[in-house]
Amino acid sequence: LLEASGFTVLRAAGSKGVADLVCWDTTSIKFISVKSGSRYASTVEREALQLLPRPANASVEIWRFPDRCRGPLIERL
Repeated sequence: LLEASGFTVLRAAGSKGVADLVCWDTTSIKFISVKSGSRYASTVEREALQLLPRPANASVEIWRFPDRCRGPLIERL
């Protein structure tokens, strides 16, 4: 989805860090945490994402892919 929108995507496979994906285009950067099924981001994960040092043009997002959902539910922090 992101690459089709013109972003370059760096994936942290098996990520134990704060963000699962780091994406950028010519004007913006996205730090994304991905959840699937019925999982939600915990309070600790949300706080770590919000405290992530980032430039002014960067956003932090949580993308949830619930079961039987065609696209992500995106929450911007």
